Amino acid sequence: MKLPRDLSGRDLVKLLGTYGYEVTRQTGSHIRVTTHEGGKHNLTIPSHKSLRVGTLAAILNEVAQHFGTDRHEIATRLFD
Repeated sequence: MKLPRDLSGRDLVKLLGTYGYEVTRQTGSHIRVTTHEGGKHNLTIPSHKSLRVGTLAAILNEVAQHFGTDRHEIATRLFD
């Protein structure tokens, strides 16, 4: 699956809500989200107008690793 090119950091935070991630704090232009599903996991997401594809891929890889699945499955669930 091709990753979206125009996804903002705020939009990604909203989408990650399906995995139980909630905003815990924001410092400057970075948002910290945390989930307690499958154990505690923190992510830092840049609050940019559009995320670079490599940054988005790295974030999805971290989510996939935490939930024991692959990035394709995470992307399919979030973006379809």
